[in-house]
Formats: sequence, C-alpha cells, structure tokens
Amino acid sequence: MESTIAMAELAELIAAINADADDARWNFVSDLDRASYREFAMHCLHHSLQFWLEADPLRPRWNRWFMPNKKLLGDNPDTVYYGTVIDPTKSYRIRGNIENACYTSFTVEIGTAGGAMSQKLGHTLNDREFEVDAAGNYELLASPTGSGPNWLRLDPEAGSITTRHYFEWQRCAALDPSLHIPLTIEPLEDPGPPPVPDDTAVAANIRRAITFLRSVTVDWGHTPMPPGAIPWVSAEPNVFTNPADHDGNLGIGYAATDNIYRSARWKLAPDEALEIRGRWPRCTFANIVLFNNHMQTPSYDRRLVSLNRVQTEVEDDGSWRMILAHSDPGLPNWLDTRELEHGTMFW
Repeated sequence: MESTIAMAELAELIAAINADADDARWNFVSDLDRASYREFAMHCLHHSLQFWLEADPLRPRWNRWFMPNKKLLGDNPDTVYYGTVIDPTKSYRIRGNIENACYTSFTVEIGTAGGAMSQKLGHTLNDREFEVDAAGNYELLASPTGSGPNWLRLDPEAGSITTRHYFEWQRCAALDPSLHIPLTIEPLEDPGPPPVPDDTAVAANIRRAITFLRSVTVDWGHTPMPPGAIPWVSAEPNVFTNPADHDGNLGIGYAATDNIYRSARWKLAPDEALEIRGRWPRCTFANIVLFNNHMQTPSYDRRLVSLNRVQTEVEDDGSWRMILAHSDPGLPNWLDTRELEHGTMFW
C-alpha cells in the first residue's frame, strides 16, 4: 500500500533528524545543544501534522502557528499567528474581528504548495489598509482578481496565507488560554463535503507533512547566508545594525512587508550580562524577543524572555535600559536568557 510506504518514509526522516543532530553545520558544542535540536524537531513534527496532514485548499481552515508548546521559525509571546492553505485559482471570503489587537495583517506566502517552505511574500494587507467597522469586524476577499481595499490578491504561485495578531499587554498574549480571535475562511464556490480519504490520499497527506518537516530540519542550513546578506541581521555578536532603508522583506518567507526587523546574536559567559539602551520608536507595535539556536523562544511562563512597550520601565526622558542576563540582576527590564550562553535577540 502507498500509505505504508509513506509511513516508512516518515520513520526514515525521523531517524535522519536524530542523526542530523551530530552534523557539523550546526556547530553544536554540547549534549544540551543536540537535545535541544531534537526537541525543536518534535515541535516541527507537531506543526507538520497539525497544519499539513489534512490540508485541503478547497476547504481551508485556520491553524494556529505557535503556542507555548509549539515553537518554530520565530514565535513571539505577544502575538497570535494563524495559517491556512489555499488554491491560488480559487476565491475565498475571510471574516474576522480585530479583537483589540494593536495590529492585524494577512500575508500571502509564495511557493508553499505541498508543504514546502515559503520562498517569498506575496500580497499583504494590514488593518490600517482594509476597512474595519466600529465593532472591529471586517470581511476580505482573497482571490486572483478583484479590487478595493479589502481585496487580498492571490499570486499564481501562492500556497498559503499567514495572519498576524499583535498585542501589547502586561502578560504575554500567547499565554492567555481565553484569548479568542474570531476568524473564518470559506470558498465562494462550495466544493461539497470532502471525499473519504483512500490509500493514495492518505499517502499524499503524510508526504506533505514530510516535505515541511524535512525543509525545517535536515534540509536547513546547508547554504548559510553570507554576512550582510540581510542588512538588519548583525554579523557581530552583542551588536545591532541599524540600516536606514527598509526593503519590505519581500524576499523572506514568513515575514511581513510592513514589519521592520533588527536581529543580533548574543554571546555571554555565565558571569556576564549585556546592557541594551534605546528608545521605543513611534509605531503600531514593538517588542524584543529572545530565541535559542532554532528560533524558538525559551519558556516564557513566569519568566520574561521578551519585552514590549507596556512591560518596559521607561525613564522620564523616554529612554530605557534592558539587561540581558542569566540570572536576575535586581534591575528593571531583565531579559532572562534561561541560562543560554548564546542565542538571538530579535526586534
């Protein structure tokens, strides 16, 4: 049976991921590094099965990208993300409510059909661009052709849509189990009920999950980007770059065209701390997030591994000082590394 073969392929991939933890390209130096990679891979498997196993572009449904127990590709404690597969030749009606988010957006992902990673960004709409009524409700048309502020254009190579919902609360929004963001998507032409999956369909479903899981694990990192390839990514640990221009992030999958990013690695000995000084810009949303080697936030339940503007203590002149440290320095605005000597700071 074809599904038997597909299941065996999944088992082979998991074995390959286990061995991949020892690959030199990761530069792992400890058993903790290797164990962390295996845990990350299980988060990716979780997402692969949840998002891709029963993905049906004729009958799309929203799946939550990140949760406190599912992290990959850069999660954020102050945000909620959803995603769904689509057929770029079809038309869909999206209905939702802002639900007091300070920012809401929809991004079309290019090249994601069949479980592949996003190659670049397609059309993007945020809640400053599309019409929202006084109660926070909105309705969008996602289709290959259309017009008006509430039209989300589906590019011919599009395979999925990603949503972003940002909150600046004292407690991280991703930890709130009662937070519900009303959001639906339905095709304009009813495809009818889905057929009962046969052996061929089940095999195809499993292989979509395999494709995504492979892309974020054993296929990842074989061609590292040269320093400076992304201007806002610093090549020097503990130092940020601040390029004047913003290119819209169009060539970066799973990004957002209207988000301005900054990123740098931290590298701290057990007895060291890093002081970061600055001022919040005038913007819709801002925060700093810490990632481990796999773009996952360390556990943020009862510890702050991110700071937004509401959480940050600010001086009278509008400036602030953050302390990145392995243990509580007894000062405001502590960013807890969770004892990781190296990782990524992401704005």
